[in-house]
Amino acid sequence: MGQQQLLFLVLGIIIVGLAVIMGITMFGINQSRGNADNMVAEALRIASDVQAWAIKPQMLGGMTRSETFSAVSFDKIGYPTSGGTYSTPNGDYILSTSLGSNCETPSIPSGKTALVYINASNAGTGSFVCIAVAGTAASDIGTDANYGSGITS
Repeated sequence: MGQQQLLFLVLGIIIVGLAVIMGITMFGINQSRGNADNMVAEALRIASDVQAWAIKPQMLGGMTRSETFSAVSFDKIGYPTSGGTYSTPNGDYILSTSLGSNCETPSIPSGKTALVYINASNAGTGSFVCIAVAGTAASDIGTDANYGSGITS
């Protein structure tokens, strides 16, 4: 083989190697973003279940007159927990009356105060999601998500 053919062979191997590395990197980024998107969807589902619990009649397992949103728990809305944490392959979810330490305040309608928060995190990807529930209307749910690993939304 001539020197020119060897040079093209080496150059081709380098280009293919760089393409493989870029593909692996992009796969990892998209996997983290997909995980965070799934966490947002699950946390929104939990938030809507909290709202449903609040408006459900007491005799059907809903909120009693003496309770407030802060009385909600995963057990009351029908989620299996381990130590107060609901876990899925996407992340770990906690119901709380305070905002998670990693989150900015989710946007809720002005004049309303968040009554309960759903704080979610995934240690593997570094993603976290915070959802605020301020009432029973659809507009009373606010979100804040961080995709972790330096990925911006």
